[in-house]
Order: sequence, then C-alpha cells, then structure tokens
Amino acid sequence: MLNNKLSIVFPGQGSQAIGMLTDIAAQFTEVQQTFSAASQVLGYDLWNLVKTGPAEELDKTIHTQPALLAAAVAIWRILQSRTTIRPVLLAGHSLGEYSALVCANSISFEDAIKLVAARGQFMQEAVAPGVGSMAAIIGLDESAVETICKQAVKTADEVLSPANFNSIGQVVIAGHKNAVDRALILAKEQGAKLTLPIPVSVPSHCKLMQPAAIRLAELLSTIVIKAPDMPVLNNVDVTCYTDADTIRDGLVRQLYMPVRWVEIIQYFVRENITYIIECGPGKVLTGLNKRIDKRLQLMTTNDLTNLTVLLNERGHSHV
Repeated sequence: MLNNKLSIVFPGQGSQAIGMLTDIAAQFTEVQQTFSAASQVLGYDLWNLVKTGPAEELDKTIHTQPALLAAAVAIWRILQSRTTIRPVLLAGHSLGEYSALVCANSISFEDAIKLVAARGQFMQEAVAPGVGSMAAIIGLDESAVETICKQAVKTADEVLSPANFNSIGQVVIAGHKNAVDRALILAKEQGAKLTLPIPVSVPSHCKLMQPAAIRLAELLSTIVIKAPDMPVLNNVDVTCYTDADTIRDGLVRQLYMPVRWVEIIQYFVRENITYIIECGPGKVLTGLNKRIDKRLQLMTTNDLTNLTVLLNERGHSHV
C-alpha cells in the first residue's frame, strides 16, 4: 500500500456530530490548537460547541461549516506531522473544498474560517426559512433525475435542479420546497428505490444561492489566495485549480452549481489513484466512494482507532 498513489478527500456538511474528535483530541494536541485558532477568529468557543452541543446549534450552517473545516485541518496536521503521507491529489465535497485549499497552502486557516462562517451566514440569509429544501433520490440515473426536476417545476420563477451527484444512483436535488415535494412523487412513480428529504435549513448548490454567491465573491476579493502547492480538484468543473482567480471563481460558482462528486472520484481512478483517505469526521464520503468504484482502497480518520491504524501503517504513532 505504501507504493500506491494516494489521494485525500475532505467531507462537507452532514458529517458533523456532537463529540466528534474528542477521542483524538485526548491524544493529539493539534485538535485543541486548531480549534483554539478558529475560536479566536469566530469570537466564540467552537470546541466547546462541538464537545457539548446542543446539536441544533452545531447543525446551524454558520457553526457547522467552521467546525468541519477545523476538524479536517486538525486531522491533516496530525497526519502531516507523524506520517510520510503525501497525496498526489486533494478534493473536498462542497465545504470540504475549503479544507483542501487550506491543506494545499492556498488559503490561510484563519482566512478560511472567516470565509466559511460568512458563507454559512450568506447561505442562511439568501432564502427565507421553509422556502427551500433538499432531498436525495436513490435508484435513478442522473439523466432521469434531471428530467424529473424539469417536470416538477410549475412556474417560471420556481427553482429545482440536481445539487449533488454523490454516487452511482444517488443524486441530491435542491430548490423550492413545493417543487422538491413534487419531484419526490415523480421519482417514486418512475421507480426510485428511495426518496429522502434532507433535514437542512438551506437549499445548497442551486440558483437560490445566487444572492449568497454575490456576497461571497465580494468577501473573496479581499482574501489573499495563493496557487496550491499540491493539486486540488474543484467541484464545479472537475479540474485542478491553478491560480487565485480560478479559485475565487470556482468557490463562488460552487454555491449555486452541483457538486460533481462521481466525476471527481472517476478522475482519481483515471489518474491511477488506488487509495483514498477521508480526512475529517464521519465516513460519508467513504460510503459514496465505495459505491462509485469498488476497487478503491478506502480509509477513514473519524475516530482514534482508524487514525491509529493509519499512523501505524504510514508513519510513527505517538499514541
């Protein structure tokens, strides 16, 4: 496995949980150090929120985004200081793209925390509560879901489109709640195995996020961004970022365009990457990646047990 080409991926919203990383934090000082730096930027104790909740506060997008970014970067720092792991490619799912850019030394951690907290606020304020929603459709292909979205829209100003192409046969849709509800009925009629409303307050990756994108573009124009020192594959074009302008453009469009995760993993496979580490809490991406290509060797870092296995295999564990 040491000779295999390796990639690291970073999770997005939905991977958070109260108490995440507490077992890792007990053994590795990087967790507390990283969250302390984030808390200084935010003006509140982010680690205390992660450790003790309440869950409804952590699940607010303004809190979820910095919490997941800090968690991913903390684990990255543990891996970098204690192993020989040097990925040939990085990618992140939605919010996870910011984690990838921090780890590639393109955006400073403090600036990224500021960005994602604002991103969460802009997203929350772009759509009034109850107006938008998201749902997963499982068991239909991408073109069938795209057709259903068109069929479910009843008025010229109604928005509905695929938001995440997550794995083979799993597409998340986003838009106006009434249109999403109609699409789920159509999907069942057309043979979907499962339709699942997603309990989120913001309909991400659809045109309803364009007001947020305008505000994010303004903020991004004030942030120092450098060319990544390792390739980062972006969500919207499935191409590697090369300079500050393409990074800003990609992060802005990412808010209202779909996450093309299936194509990202297929890109990895074409590049002969055989091993993917999910760097961060949870194992959502590992589950998706397994369904995209069963040949991939997959590893999570979501708890002390899995992290220790990785450290023992690829470096020297201090546990």
